[in-house]
Amino acid sequence: MPGTTRVGGLKTISIMYLQRRNRILRATPSVRSLVAETTLTPVDFIAPLFIDEGENSHTEISSMPGYFRNSLNVTVKEVRELYGIGIRSVLLFVKAADEVKDNTGKEAWNPEGLMQRSIREIKQAVPEMVVMTDVALDPYSVYGHDGIVKDGEIMNDETVEALVQMSISHAEAGADFVAPSDMMDGRIGAIREALEHNGYTRTGIMAYSAKYASCFYGPFRDALDSAPGFGDKKTYQMDYANRSEAIRETLADVEEGADIVMVKPAMAYLDIIREVKNRVDVPVSAYHVSGEYAMIKAAARMGWLNEEKAILESLTSIKRAGADLIATYFARDAVRLLSR
Repeated sequence: MPGTTRVGGLKTISIMYLQRRNRILRATPSVRSLVAETTLTPVDFIAPLFIDEGENSHTEISSMPGYFRNSLNVTVKEVRELYGIGIRSVLLFVKAADEVKDNTGKEAWNPEGLMQRSIREIKQAVPEMVVMTDVALDPYSVYGHDGIVKDGEIMNDETVEALVQMSISHAEAGADFVAPSDMMDGRIGAIREALEHNGYTRTGIMAYSAKYASCFYGPFRDALDSAPGFGDKKTYQMDYANRSEAIRETLADVEEGADIVMVKPAMAYLDIIREVKNRVDVPVSAYHVSGEYAMIKAAARMGWLNEEKAILESLTSIKRAGADLIATYFARDAVRLLSR
């Protein structure tokens, strides 16, 4: 507390005495890095990749500036580059041609389909890269839905049967993890049982456990031409008003055999990431989705924020909330920024 003292006969006012000065630990960049509670590294990131048919194709996605849908030969080159800078996991999505789309999803388990060929070639080129694969029917559906449609309804059990076949085909091609993103009931248990029965005991499951019906997926649907042809996805993806439901969904997936659980989207759902992290004993991933990417890109182009700072702050907030892994379209950019 302030008081008075005498120095050399002069009466002076003493400065305030503090027991603790918190700003000491913020004084310099070196001190701040020394005591940082959350640290990003390249191995935290999962890089989503969009793959298309063709050769030497490199098509920018209009609603995702700076991100591309590539042919397989270009994708293999990109995977080599990503591994070279320290990224250890990719998540594959394919754009199915219109002529192979139907209401059964059978192209999804075609052994010579684009996904299966992509898995094989990537694993052959970069065996150490962890290859994760999207498991959902929307890229293969004439309706753009994640499941088989009957009389305007997305059928649960019939869809799960298709997802099982799709997962087995990915495991057979060499996928390290299958990543069911459909939100059908019971699909994690069914996929785990099928993997076991078919001898794929080393294939993991990264479950989209708390996937919300979000407006932030729009650019992704542009990338794969997979927007729903009717209605919306609210009968199977979660209501963004709900939190407890996310815990129930996630705990059920862990019980059914999920190795990793995911919250999607990420930035608008940091509270859900933390809730899930507090309740499970498996790794938690979060998907920094296309709309979240596009917002930062658009604001930066308008000069409203600094893109590089926004990238690192956003990703750090996701990890701080509890994500062990982050699927993000900024993976390459983030590694570049972290290396400075």
